Amino acid sequence: MTDLEFFFDPVCPWAWITSRWVVEVQSLRSYEVRWRFISLKLINATNTADWYGDQYKRWHAMGHEALRVSVAIEGSFGNERVGDFYTAIGTQTHNMKRRDDFAARSESFISEALAVANFSEAEVKSLIGSAFDESFDERIASDTDLAFSRTGKDVGTPILTFHPGQENEGSFFGPVISRIPRGSEALTLWDAIEVVATTPGVSELKRTLRASPVFD
Repeated sequence: MTDLEFFFDPVCPWAWITSRWVVEVQSLRSYEVRWRFISLKLINATNTADWYGDQYKRWHAMGHEALRVSVAIEGSFGNERVGDFYTAIGTQTHNMKRRDDFAARSESFISEALAVANFSEAEVKSLIGSAFDESFDERIASDTDLAFSRTGKDVGTPILTFHPGQENEGSFFGPVISRIPRGSEALTLWDAIEVVATTPGVSELKRTLRASPVFD
């Protein structure tokens, strides 16, 4: 049974940090995570704000391309391998500071990440075309809509759902954290967030002060 559903866009640095916290908790407890999809490109499709210029649009487009590949991976290899691909492409993008490489040559960058995730050469060749296959967009849009149906629309990534499909299901945007909690600190935060997410009536807990992201 799935314990957590994690909705991610691979280009979001905040989702990346939160996902590494989730993986840390997985390493310390027996916890099953299902990786699901949320597209910053779709979320911002009608965004006319001054800050949302060509650079952001390109970043979000390349994240969407990687999500298409993730959908293809899930269909052919299972959800656990989606997590492997997310780890590979997230490490390359964020930890290794290669977001500009991703933007400049997304096809070869995604191919490289697939290889790092231990997909064979033949598997990489079969998967890379999905990055530009719009038939995968319906699934991405469906997951994005599902995430917002659980939290409301005025949020971004990541979105977490604890105990999906169970009586005590609870969803939350965040937590947005600037560094990755490790060990007992990771578990303490996990337990606290789970309580908040699954407590009826809780809708928001927020502060706007935010440190720069640390990916190590």
